[in-house]
Amino acid sequence: MLEAALIGFEQMRKDIDEKITGIRGQLGSGDAVATAAPRRTLSVAARRRIAAAQRKRWAAVKAQAKPAVAKRTMSAAARNRIAAAQRKRWAEVKKAQAKKTTTKATAKKAPALEKVAIAAS
Repeated sequence: MLEAALIGFEQMRKDIDEKITGIRGQLGSGDAVATAAPRRTLSVAARRRIAAAQRKRWAAVKAQAKPAVAKRTMSAAARNRIAAAQRKRWAEVKKAQAKKTTTKATAKKAPALEKVAIAAS
């Protein structure tokens, strides 16, 4: 009787293992130990051939690539014109600031003079 129970449990265990394997297969995880192939070792000569072939492929790709566009340079005359225009703009800004400062100073002095004139009368 125990032998029959043991056979039944072993059959159930086998069914469960098959179901687990099927689910792992669907998930894509699989059993890493069973599916992993042993790693091959390549000889030095084989690695050199592979490296040479890869260098040849990269050389072909780089040969088809467009050459870089040369960087544009500015002539000395153009640089001088730009610098002169910039100096002119800054001179105008400083002139406007100086004018603004003098107007503020006179605006502050004018009310004070009026107060003095009002107090004197």
